[in-house]
Amino acid sequence: MQRTSTLPAIHLLGWATGALFFFYAWILRVAPSVMIDEMMRDLAVGGAVIGNLSAVYFFGYAGMQVPVGMLIDRFGPRRLMTMAALGCVAGCAIFALSAGISGVAVGRFVIGAAAAFSLVGAMAVAGLWFPAQRFALLSGLAMMMGMLGGVFGQAPFRLVVEALDWRGAVLALAMGGVGLAVAAWATVRDRPHEARASAPMLAGLGRVARNRQTWLIAIAGLGTTGPLLGFASLWGVPYFVTTLGIDRTAAASITSTVFLGWALGAPLIGWASDRIGRRRSPFIAGLVVCIAAMSAILYVPGLSVPALMALCFICGFGGASQIVGFAAARENNPPALSATAIGLVNGLVTGAGALFQPLLGWLLDLNWKGEMAAGARLYDAGAYKIALSVIIVGCVIGFLCTLAMRETYCRPLEQT
Repeated sequence: MQRTSTLPAIHLLGWATGALFFFYAWILRVAPSVMIDEMMRDLAVGGAVIGNLSAVYFFGYAGMQVPVGMLIDRFGPRRLMTMAALGCVAGCAIFALSAGISGVAVGRFVIGAAAAFSLVGAMAVAGLWFPAQRFALLSGLAMMMGMLGGVFGQAPFRLVVEALDWRGAVLALAMGGVGLAVAAWATVRDRPHEARASAPMLAGLGRVARNRQTWLIAIAGLGTTGPLLGFASLWGVPYFVTTLGIDRTAAASITSTVFLGWALGAPLIGWASDRIGRRRSPFIAGLVVCIAAMSAILYVPGLSVPALMALCFICGFGGASQIVGFAAARENNPPALSATAIGLVNGLVTGAGALFQPLLGWLLDLNWKGEMAAGARLYDAGAYKIALSVIIVGCVIGFLCTLAMRETYCRPLEQT
């Protein structure tokens, strides 16, 4: 497809709005990790319930990925991204104002479903208006913005929680969605009519889903997601509080380096992948790094805080190799179904969050020794190590899938 040069500035602004939306979505995603104690006390629940509550976001987010991809392929991103930003506002309001666990869960689900438009929207804009050889780089930069949102959602957002309490902090987040909705409507442009998918949406989905490569890429991406969604986004903070005897703000500073690693790694790995013309080898290398770093974090005794921060950063950097999976999914499927392919892969990948977070919470409760503090359950270091070992298993499975991936050499392998 020919890229228009009529309004290059507005296309760049549209992509930047999508990337900023992903930044916002990640703050919403990780916010519960720095509010665990307050939420357990306020809602009178344990770790498994908090894990399930946090995972509700991922049920909404992952469940909407395929519909999001099909809708963007058919209708374009402008109106959809605008409505999605307003959906985040509504979800935050429900989350913050609900007195019981059911209402809070509904709010988290709405937030996740609305935030599903963020990354796919940014990648759709990149695919529409920029050269194909820049796709992995622009996708990596969008991912970088998301990871920076993850960093902001850790220690900095913890300060907001301490100032406003957890409900007030979530209401403050709702205000950001209003600005995003205005920006999306003003800057995002839909695809030219001739570039829209013409086949029935379900037929297009079937074509993508029948492609073996789509599933290999998705499972490999799931492997890189465990350290991010299971560890850094929820259980890493209480793990370091328990094993190091530090406060939650200091622990959040350690886990935030996972997001910094992703933030730096995503654009660099995307650029390198575009530069060398390979997708598979960066993915393989990234998963090897994840396995090594996560194993050291859990099993090497006596590590200092700086060493743990370095390992978390390295783990995040390796996990950022996931970005080449989105490019590979796009190249392994017809161009007119690129958003559908990205949405399906992203849905399966982020669905890992809906699996890892409650699974880890369940394993923690299974190994709980009955200790309580200020109404919240206390888990010992052994319980955390048992639970978090599941993340390494996921990385190994992902690594095996990358070995079976087909190399695209950064070129589409199918044409419509």
